[in-house]
Amino acid sequence: MRVVVVGQGYVGLPLAVRAARAGHTVVGFDVDAERIKRLEAAESYVDDVSDADLREIRETFRPSSDPRACAGFDVAVIAVPTPLREGAPDLSYIEHAARTLARYLRPGATVALESTTYPGTTTELVAPLLEEGSGLLAGVDFHLGYSPERIDPGNREWSLVTTPKVVSGVNEASLNRIAAFYGSVVERTVPVSDPKVAELTKLMENTFRHVNIALVNELAVFAHDLGIDVWEAIDAASSKPFGYMRFVPGPGVGGHCLPIDPSYLSWRVQRALGQSFRFVELANDINNHMPDYVVRRLIAALNTRRLAVNGSTVLLLGLAYKKNSGDARESPARRVAGLLLDMGAEVRAADPHVVEDAHVDRRVVRVALTAEQLAAADAVVLLADHDAFDLDLVVQHARYVLDTRHRLTGPTVESI
Repeated sequence: MRVVVVGQGYVGLPLAVRAARAGHTVVGFDVDAERIKRLEAAESYVDDVSDADLREIRETFRPSSDPRACAGFDVAVIAVPTPLREGAPDLSYIEHAARTLARYLRPGATVALESTTYPGTTTELVAPLLEEGSGLLAGVDFHLGYSPERIDPGNREWSLVTTPKVVSGVNEASLNRIAAFYGSVVERTVPVSDPKVAELTKLMENTFRHVNIALVNELAVFAHDLGIDVWEAIDAASSKPFGYMRFVPGPGVGGHCLPIDPSYLSWRVQRALGQSFRFVELANDINNHMPDYVVRRLIAALNTRRLAVNGSTVLLLGLAYKKNSGDARESPARRVAGLLLDMGAEVRAADPHVVEDAHVDRRVVRVALTAEQLAAADAVVLLADHDAFDLDLVVQHARYVLDTRHRLTGPTVESI
């Protein structure tokens, strides 16, 4: 089939590459001309896609920023960002994508939305835009549905291919078409009855993680004040073979899924029902303030060493929001760095995965992780425990380490 994937980011690019490898002819459309230039040069900017992957599919994958490249599609997938603006969903990228595809929508074609959003977006927003721009009817003249993305950047166990794919359609024919397409690129599809169910499924998955991470984050704060090792308690609780699932504290949450996605559900509940989704709002409050807690712990540690934050050199290890990823979107490291810089600290950061500086404060000095940098720092903060980091080197040369991931041990190390 001729496939168009709108949006060539952390979701769209891996899907486009996989579809091309599965035998489809694929157009990777993105309005970012610089991204397209890099893709044309077989230069990847996404963790789960290598330069070699792009070179292998030169014959079946065409990146483009020209909307006319979308013409003639059999299947189009919308995988564009859905940020929050002042607490409300910004669906402008979805709207633009739908209007673009509507110009080239033909009878019998299929459109699938993957972008994370609130329940009702597919039928209440995307369908009318496609119908208005094409003169065709969803479920009658063309097929439409929703399939939530489940990309986990850097996950070496569960990939796009091996992770079950939830699929839905506005009617049975649409579901069958969408299931058939995704069945050609992943190992297993999970059909559900309605796009709203699929949209809620994605939000449910991320809200579950968000709430449980907030729980252990708050436990970590209180356990420290009570003089209890929360990590030992987590390890002990994890020995229970039923009724418990392991979650661990950290410096905060990042990426798109946890800081943003649950708020879509909270916003929808408030707007549609006039009620507050209290679990989500509480989790937001706790997780959003974990970077502040990290900085407070660092201030206290420096004070015990008769040092002020103002004038101290602090080395941050990891700018990405998670291990072995180059994704710095909404990373807690941004907040930690910003607070320290505003207090007068000289902030340096090492991260071999984060190569784009768009999400990093320009005042942060980028350095390599070396013995010299470690010895020169008044404090080191481990924020993302990348495998590429030599953690033994950190313990050997750092004067003080605040470990937010519980990976280090030694007389100069403290864990949150």
